[in-house]
Amino acid sequence: QVQLVESGGGLVQAGSSLRLSCAASGLTFSIVVMGWFRQAPGKEREFVAGISCRGDNTYYVESAKGRFTISRDNAKNTVYLQMNSLKPEDTAVYFCAASIRSCSGTYYNRREYAYWGQGTQVTVSS
Repeated sequence: QVQLVESGGGLVQAGSSLRLSCAASGLTFSIVVMGWFRQAPGKEREFVAGISCRGDNTYYVESAKGRFTISRDNAKNTVYLQMNSLKPEDTAVYFCAASIRSCSGTYYNRREYAYWGQGTQVTVSS
């Protein structure tokens, strides 16, 4: 079955960096669009970043632009989220997700993603 396993979360101070990883198995990684979402306590799960099947197109929520970078290594079946200049408002559980929709599309809605990881906690202290 499909498995997505996130890692790399932790507790850091504001201004620090973290790199999240998501290892995928049970699917043909090179033909799925990947995304990162996050969910803070009491809030809806929100889109953070997405990347096309080949990694040639990336897109972000406005608050992540210029600070976060999504990338993927199809040889390793892994997607990454590099997060720099972290802020307390970035505190959330971060989830990776896989969409089996067209490789040419951009997907911001969580309903467009079929598979999800279990999440990794990111806590940013002020």
